[in-house]
Amino acid sequence: MDLKIGDEAPNFTANTTVGEINFHEWLGSEWGVLMSHPADFTPVCTTEIGRVANLKEDFAKRNAKVLVLSVGTKPGLTPLQSHTEWIKDVNETQGSSVDFPLIEDPDKEIANSYGMIHPNASDTLTVRSVFIIGPDKKVKLVISYPASTGRNFVEILRVIDSLQLTAEYQVATPVDWKHGEDCIVVPAVPTEDIPGKFPKGHTIIKDYLRTTPQPNI
Repeated sequence: MDLKIGDEAPNFTANTTVGEINFHEWLGSEWGVLMSHPADFTPVCTTEIGRVANLKEDFAKRNAKVLVLSVGTKPGLTPLQSHTEWIKDVNETQGSSVDFPLIEDPDKEIANSYGMIHPNASDTLTVRSVFIIGPDKKVKLVISYPASTGRNFVEILRVIDSLQLTAEYQVATPVDWKHGEDCIVVPAVPTEDIPGKFPKGHTIIKDYLRTTPQPNI
């Protein structure tokens, strides 16, 4: 399945390292970050899992929950046994404490429903996909990396900040924007309406390019 921004995130019920979850119920009214990893006990994935665990407070203050899918598991172990043993390695090597769910997906049903397997890269393993899902259960962002390249979680947190801001206010965020910086007033807002909507002030650079201080701080 080729999921696009604005599509409903496929729901699923699965066994995980924290017990069985129904994804939509587990997400509740919070934001979700669903990530796929090519395999357990691989070096890049290990650094990523540890990094996310160490950013726990940063995700929490954004009301964002993280969960992970890995379809490549250690031979001789069940998927959940493999995930559980891998978490021990992650915590040991990355100085972390992983407490978010790693999903069991032995038949790759979840991976296929999210389009995490890219046949030109691998017929069997997932690429490094990231899906940010809103409280409305709609896909807000999709990023896919090759197996050789680790993700930038500072960027993923930055995107969550932007998504949450722009969902609430009639603004967009410019290139390289970070929390606390000026935003762009969307073209749908007439210039004469800006003072009423954005009382912190605004700057008109061009008739189509108007900026305002970030309205939610």
